Amino acid sequence: MELINPGIGLIFWMSLAFGIVFFILKKFVWPPIIQALNEREAHIEDALRAADIAHEEMKKLKLDNEQLLKEAKEERDAIMAEARKIREKMLDEARAKATIEADRIVENAKERIQNERLAAMTEIKNQIAEISIEVAEKILREKLSAPKAQTEYIERLLNDKQLN
Repeated sequence: MELINPGIGLIFWMSLAFGIVFFILKKFVWPPIIQALNEREAHIEDALRAADIAHEEMKKLKLDNEQLLKEAKEERDAIMAEARKIREKMLDEARAKATIEADRIVENAKERIQNERLAAMTEIKNQIAEISIEVAEKILREKLSAPKAQTEYIERLLNDKQLN
């Protein structure tokens, strides 16, 4: 029964031991523990603040990245459009040059054909003239084989010349 109803002496000594232990704990143990808890709390708050700052910076970076990406896409599109324009311009210039060159080649070919045609016509005329002269010479030799026919022919030519 002593455990259920403690005596005054036991309560006194237990209170005194509790008071001494409480005093020692309060004087030597609690301040470092409280200080460690306060430091830990401050460290956690700093870490949370740093996390919030990092989170905000991440948002800013994300927005900046999105903006940079948008600008890069716009710049890429502008460069591609410019490249297309340059390509079209180059193709048009090449087509124009090719057309001019083709026209020049056709004109040169026509000119060469005309020159060759004229040369061929001249050659044919020369050959016809040579053949005509040869035929006339042969006819005259045949006709003028006698000396009397020659003299008559020469006189007739002289008379024709004097009339003109």
